[in-house]
Amino acid sequence: MDRPGRPSRRRVLQGGGALALAAAGLEIASPLARVPERTAAATTLPDIQFDIAALLAAPQTAVSGVTIQMPPVHTVFVTGRLERDPTAADQAMLAGALARLEAVYPFNAANLLTFVSYGIPYFRRLPGGLGGRLVSARMPRLRSDRSRYVLEEARPGPTDVSPANPGVTKLRYQVPVVIESNDMLLTLRSDHGPVLSDALGWLAGSNSLRGRVVASPALRGLLTFTSSRHMFTQTGLPRAVAHRAALPYARFIQPRSPMWMGFTDQQVNASGPAAICTFAGNSSARFTDAVAGDYFDNGSIQHLAHDILDMLQYYDMDDAASTPGADGTFVQRVQYLFHAPEIAAGHADQFANGGGPAFLPNANRGTGYARRTAQGIGTNVNFRTGQREHRMGHLSCLQRSSRAADGTPVHIRMDGPGFDAMDVPGASHQPKLQFTIFVPSADFFSRLRISQASLDLQAQFGVTAKNNGLERFITATRRQNFLCPPRRHRAFPLAELS
Repeated sequence: MDRPGRPSRRRVLQGGGALALAAAGLEIASPLARVPERTAAATTLPDIQFDIAALLAAPQTAVSGVTIQMPPVHTVFVTGRLERDPTAADQAMLAGALARLEAVYPFNAANLLTFVSYGIPYFRRLPGGLGGRLVSARMPRLRSDRSRYVLEEARPGPTDVSPANPGVTKLRYQVPVVIESNDMLLTLRSDHGPVLSDALGWLAGSNSLRGRVVASPALRGLLTFTSSRHMFTQTGLPRAVAHRAALPYARFIQPRSPMWMGFTDQQVNASGPAAICTFAGNSSARFTDAVAGDYFDNGSIQHLAHDILDMLQYYDMDDAASTPGADGTFVQRVQYLFHAPEIAAGHADQFANGGGPAFLPNANRGTGYARRTAQGIGTNVNFRTGQREHRMGHLSCLQRSSRAADGTPVHIRMDGPGFDAMDVPGASHQPKLQFTIFVPSADFFSRLRISQASLDLQAQFGVTAKNNGLERFITATRRQNFLCPPRRHRAFPLAELS
C-alpha cells in the first residue's frame, strides 16, 4: 500500500507521459509470462555493459538440436532529452542513482539489468561539440577511414518509407521513418514486470524503491523522457498475447515461439561474443582504432529501431476475416526468414500452430549464398513457370556482411516482440518488433542494413519484392544510433573532463 503523501508508482507512470506506454505494455504481458530460473547475480560487473550471457540461464538444446539461450522476459527502452548541459555534479548524481538501483536489485536477469547509451545530440552538448578536442581526442574512429567516427547518425534503411526512398511503399503501414534525436537511451531488463515498473516509477519521481522510501534521482529539470517501449521475449508469449487480444491470426502463431513470426531467434550461434562488438574488438575482428585502456575501449554502437509488423500480410490474409493464402504457408515463411529452398517442410496443416517447428538452425551459409539463390541456383522449381525461383531469405542476406572472416557474428541483437499503438495509423494495438543491436560502428550497421535489404541483388537478378526476405512485412517508424560506453563511464561520459 502506498503511504500518505507519497505518489503511487502506478500514478507516476500513468501520468508520466512518455513512460505510460511501457507501463501499459508491462501490464498486458506480465500476467501471461512465466518467471524462469536464472543463475546468481554477478559478483564482478562487466565493463562491457551488455555482456550479460553469463547472467542468464545456461543455454538449452531443443529437441531439434538447436541451442538457444533466452534473454530476460521483459525489456523497456526509454529515450530522453537533456534540458541543459550535464555537469560533473550531474554525473555523480546519475552514477549514484544507477548504483542504488543495482544495490536494491542486483545486476541479474532475475532482478534488474540496466544499460545507458548516448546519442549524437549528447556529444554536441560537450565543450567544442563533436569536432572539439574533448570529443575528438577520445571518440574512436574507423580503421578503414580515420576521418569518420564510430558514432554516426542513423539513416533511413533501403526499404524504409522515406523521401530518401521515393519508390518504397508498404501494403498497410505507410509510415515514414523518423530519425530521432535523443540525448540518452536507458535499457532496463528483467524477468519480472513489476521490477521494471518499480524502477521506472523511481526514476520518474515516485521516491519509492522496492517498497521503501528512497529519494528519486534529481532528474527533473535535467532530463525529460521522450518515449518508452516494452519488449517481451518468452516461448509462447506472443501466442498468449495474440489470444488475449483476439487477433485474427492467433491460432496460426507457433505456440512455442518467442517471436511473432513463429520461429526462435535466440540461437546461441547467431550472436558474437560481447568483445567483438566493442570498439577495441577481439582476435576475430577489429574495426576501429580503439585499444584497451582508451576511454571508450569497451564501448559499442547501439542502434534502436521501432518496427510495425504486418502479420496479416505475413500470413497472406487480405483482411481479418479472410483465410491465409498460398504465400503464407510454412514453407514460404521459413524461406522468408531463413534461406531458400526451405530448411524444413513443416506439417500437413501449414497454418495451424505455426504449420511447422519453431526451433530451426541458424546455419552460416556464407557471404555468397544470397547471390546464388537470387540467381535461382539450388532453389525450388516454380510449378507455374517450370523455372527455378529467384529468391533470398532474410538470414542469407544478413550473412553477406554480418560475420568476421572466421565466421564469428559481429553483433549482438536484442530484438523481440512488442504490442502497442505507437506510430500506428488509427492508434490500434499491433504486433511490433522492438529492435536493438550492438555493433562496433555505425558504419557496420549501415552496411548490415543494406545487406538485409539486398536491393542490388533484387534488381540484378529479377527477384520480386515478394521473394526478398522480410522487407515487405516490416515498417520501421523510428531509428537512432547511440554510443554505449564502458560501464566505468556510463554516467554522462566525458562530463568529468569538461
